[in-house]
Amino acid sequence: MAAPRDDAPPAPSVTSVTSMTPESSQVDDRPLDELLMGAARALRHHWADGLQEAGLSPHDARALRVVGRHGPCRLGVVAEHLRIAPRSVTDVVDRLEQRGLVERVPDPDDRRATTVRPTPTGEQVLSTVDAARRVGAAEFFGRLTDDERAALRTMLVTLEG
Repeated sequence: MAAPRDDAPPAPSVTSVTSMTPESSQVDDRPLDELLMGAARALRHHWADGLQEAGLSPHDARALRVVGRHGPCRLGVVAEHLRIAPRSVTDVVDRLEQRGLVERVPDPDDRRATTVRPTPTGEQVLSTVDAARRVGAAEFFGRLTDDERAALRTMLVTLEG
C-alpha cells in the first residue's frame, strides 16, 4: 500500500463526506454508514415482492439460499452463514421443512449427524426468489451509469475486505 503524499488532502471522516442528491442541488451530509444502510434497505424493498409471492420472510429466504448453495450441509454450517446461534437455526430449518422446501437427511459421513438439503420444491422457490431478486437489483442499480456501477463494485469489494 502506498504512503499518502504530503500534498494530498486529508482523508474525509465518515461524518464529513457530503454528496449531491440526484434530484436536486442540495447537499446530503448524512454519515456514510447511514447512507449505506439506507441504500441497503431500499434494495431490500425492491426484493420484497418476490419474497411475498413465495411466502418467505427475508430471513427464511437467506436460509433457503444457504442450503441451496451449500447443501446438503449440517445445521451448524447454515447457522454460521446466517450468523445465528446453532440452536436458532433449528427453528428456521423447521419452518422451511414444514413448507416442504428443505429436508433433513442422514449425514453419510457420520450416522449420528443430520444434514439439510433443498427439496425440488425448495429449489423451484429459490429459483423464483433469485429471479425476482435479480429483477429488483437491475431496477435498483439501473439508476446508475455503467461507470458508476463499476466504481460502486470496486468500492464495495474494497470495503468487504
